[in-house]
Amino acid sequence: MKTILEICREVADLAAVKRPNNLFNSSSQQDNIFLSVAKSSLDSLLRYGDWQELTKEAWFCTVGGKKQYRIKEIVPDFYCLLANTIYIKDSKERIMGAITAQQWMKEKYLCSIGTDIKFRIQNNRFIFLSEPPCGVKIVFQYRSDNIVWDFNTFEEKNTLTANTDVPIFDEYVVKLDILWRWLKRSGLDYSEEYNEYLRELKKRFGAEQAPQDICLAAKENITEGVSINEVKVCNSHQ
Repeated sequence: MKTILEICREVADLAAVKRPNNLFNSSSQQDNIFLSVAKSSLDSLLRYGDWQELTKEAWFCTVGGKKQYRIKEIVPDFYCLLANTIYIKDSKERIMGAITAQQWMKEKYLCSIGTDIKFRIQNNRFIFLSEPPCGVKIVFQYRSDNIVWDFNTFEEKNTLTANTDVPIFDEYVVKLDILWRWLKRSGLDYSEEYNEYLRELKKRFGAEQAPQDICLAAKENITEGVSINEVKVCNSHQ
């Protein structure tokens, strides 16, 4: 667990330049460059994909007479929704998904909406096609926009504000990212460092992701087993 200042100091050692003393020292141009590069690095990692470290679950209850719900008001650290993670929290826990544009047109112009709860996601809002019943609990997963946490309070934050802030992402990947960006900013060759960063980034990110979605649909010959990660799981007892 290393702070952003400690990581930048390690980068300075690798680049054979003077170590930064205070990333927020406005009078030091080099320290300001390190801060700028660190911010660019963390912002880029945030946008790379669905990091496990950023995945959170949230919920809200429907209110009578209300059809639109702004996600940012439900979760202030919202960055984006994770696909296929929305469901109604009741005895059946029915899985929900935003309808497509084609389905929306069909519901609007060709048939009645019916009693099922249906919604679309637009402008970071849940927009229900018809007024949902009051008190329905909707649960969903989302990606947080937090990139660091405070060393003393453990509070997550979406921007660097102190030398003691600790990146949420893997510190080695952050160090490699800052290194190649600092070399590029300084007009030096960074191709080798950049390629090393990409290798470690893909390795670290890929280790957290499932190789494929698991299909829950009924299939024939279920007794033969279900293939998960190329491993046969037999349903019958030996």
